[in-house]
Amino acid sequence: MREDILGAPYTVEQIVLPDDEEGAVEATLVHRPADTKETRGAVFHVHGFADYFFHTEYAEWWTARGYDFYAIDLRKYGRSIREHQTPNYVGDLREHFVEIDDAWNRITDRDGHDRVVLSAHSTGGLILPLWANERLPAQAVAMVLNAPWFDLRGSLLLRTVGTKVIDQVGARQPRRVLPREVSGFYARSLHQDHEGEWEFNLDWKPLMSWPVYAGWLRAVRQGHAELHRGLDLPFPALVLSSGATVAPSEMGEQVHGNDIVLDVLQIRKWAPALGKHVTIVAIDGARHDVVLSVPPVRKRVYDEIDRWLSAYVDPESA
Repeated sequence: MREDILGAPYTVEQIVLPDDEEGAVEATLVHRPADTKETRGAVFHVHGFADYFFHTEYAEWWTARGYDFYAIDLRKYGRSIREHQTPNYVGDLREHFVEIDDAWNRITDRDGHDRVVLSAHSTGGLILPLWANERLPAQAVAMVLNAPWFDLRGSLLLRTVGTKVIDQVGARQPRRVLPREVSGFYARSLHQDHEGEWEFNLDWKPLMSWPVYAGWLRAVRQGHAELHRGLDLPFPALVLSSGATVAPSEMGEQVHGNDIVLDVLQIRKWAPALGKHVTIVAIDGARHDVVLSVPPVRKRVYDEIDRWLSAYVDPESA
């Protein structure tokens, strides 16, 4: 364990995983301890596609409330990318269960946390519920999902006939790059060297994203289908999203105040599939990653998380 690139008190450790078809594989676990002597538990966070953990404000919001904060950079993402690898690629979302299992054991068995809040964004918001539904970890007490990817944005034809095509192509040519239009507006709206306020590594989170491969999208669509059949998570879940989705043609206020990546109506439609206790909150003016919204909006985001925590997770703190 060593000091992370984010600086003290963030530390980082490698999770060595079994080799895959490309060779050696690792994941990375980042940790920031709680600011209080007594801890309420831990938070375990999973990022989205073309992403990694750099969200210090989000981590420190939790640590100020007495939670140890952990975030994983999954295999082939962020700190875990190796030169011989295809960035962000897996052929089955369950490949990520291996590193999540390992990180979970470190958080619970090694570090002794018996109360853990699960947290995830975008693609991580699909992967982590599937993992939790399969593993049913006793220490998980709640889940916060930030714009989880619950369905494929686009027409009904794309989600039906298109998915069948993806399934066939993904099985036969998994490394085939799928054509798509990427404006770069989203990452530009975030990065401090462009129109945003955040500092992150553009080699790990590129302005123009990463290529999407047929095998990876096939895996995602299989995950969507599993979610749509219904999960049975035994703990309360909070699902956050922007108030609206737009498709901007130029950089401007629409980019900064809406989700330009996912369809928020799909998020709200499928959120109840997580289980019996789901709270859905749409926040007007939020970006796709709601905790990276402009300051007045993300204050509302944190107010919503705080209200939900006080009601369902830490009622004694209300």
